Amino acid sequence: MPARPSSPSLHRALSRYLLGEARNNAWADHRLLRACAALSQAEFEDTTRTGFFPGIRATLNHNLTVQRFYLDALWRDWRGEPPHPAIGTFFDPEEPYAGCAALWQAQRDSNASLVAYCAGLTDDVLDAVVVIDRGDTMQRDTRQRLLAHLFQHQIHHRGQVHAMLAGTSVAPPQLDEFYSSGEAGLRAQDFAELGWTEEQVWGRQETR
Repeated sequence: MPARPSSPSLHRALSRYLLGEARNNAWADHRLLRACAALSQAEFEDTTRTGFFPGIRATLNHNLTVQRFYLDALWRDWRGEPPHPAIGTFFDPEEPYAGCAALWQAQRDSNASLVAYCAGLTDDVLDAVVVIDRGDTMQRDTRQRLLAHLFQHQIHHRGQVHAMLAGTSVAPPQLDEFYSSGEAGLRAQDFAELGWTEEQVWGRQETR
């Protein structure tokens, strides 16, 4: 993998944007799972909620397993390895984590891997085709399209968990920011907990 740039400002436009999406994915998960960690176990595992998956625990586990699945394919492609021969292992069991604390740590680890992957991208490698062996067919998509699909998938299901939280004892956190330059103070605590700085994420910013 190419050496990681010292600053995201060295990235070209699209690959820099994808790295921003990866960081936003990690940031949104951090805010959402911090809220979910305050739920009782009963609220966390309640299967009577309205959503594509019937509950907060089920939905968060789904987001994690799907992200692991796509990350495995992306990293295998990057290393020049063949596709994973048994993709069903990513979804067996469907809910590998019963409690929020363990799930949150696993999601942190997965998000760190996704950020690291995107940090190594440049625009000239985004059209490389990634092959995923789905058993009955071979999926072929570019790195750019797989990442776009993954980010959209995660946003979609985080939104469902956000809505489910509104019916619990824990208020859902705000998730609709996307690094607006004038709102650094609102995310300072989150960035400190994640070990990030504004300059690390965006590079040195000039005011005009």
